Formats: sequence, structure tokens, C-alpha cells
Amino acid sequence: MNGLYTVEIEDFAERHFIKKFRKKYKQNWELTEDAIRAMYERVDSLLEKKRANIICDVDGVRIIKSEFSIVGTNISPKSSGNRCIAACIVTEKTVKILLVYSKNDLSEHKETSAWKNLITENYPEYSSLFT
Repeated sequence: MNGLYTVEIEDFAERHFIKKFRKKYKQNWELTEDAIRAMYERVDSLLEKKRANIICDVDGVRIIKSEFSIVGTNISPKSSGNRCIAACIVTEKTVKILLVYSKNDLSEHKETSAWKNLITENYPEYSSLFT
């Protein structure tokens, strides 16, 4: 084990997507958010167990995509359609949650393009990773 990472949720993720989850799932969202944080605190283990995918890895910054389920729903992470995109800054042992969304929140036909565009437009520090 390489130790715990610090996990931060970015304001854009909070304002645009988490706000909807919080309203829809009320008391279950807090537990779900805690579970997401715990998952990314152990990002190395998450990747080793193949519960997340590295989308790109450039100069110690990894963009990672994972799936999650809402606590108490009995729906698997894969079936739920809920996704989390994070930036892992390996040298700082920090994970920044960039997007937390349901696949229904984005364009159905081009989900990957949609979230990459959101990151490029709203997180200029990571936009060069996708070129």
C-alpha cells in the first residue's frame, strides 16, 4: 500500500452534478460521497483491483474514471450508470474529484467526448492532457 491520498471535491463538480445527487438521494448522498472519498483515498488499490481506469497519465497527473453506486439502492456501480472522473496528482498524493455524474446527465451517444469537453472547458490546468 502506498498510503492514503487527500481527496478534494472541486467546486464545479459540486455545483453542476453533486447538487443534483444531493437533492435526489437526500440522506443517502452523504454516505455515498463518503464512500467515494474513501475509494479515492486508496486510489492505488482502486487501480490495482481494476475498479477504475486510467484515462491518461502525463507527468505524474492521472485522469481516472470510476463507477459508483448510491448507498442503499442495491444497484451495482456498473448498472447504476454513475461515474466519477478524478485527477490524481501522484507527487502530491492528492486526488481532485472533477466530475460526478450519471451517464444520463451527459450526451448519451458520446459520453466520453462530453466529459472530456467539460474538463477542458472548466479545468484549464488539465485541458492539455487530452490533446
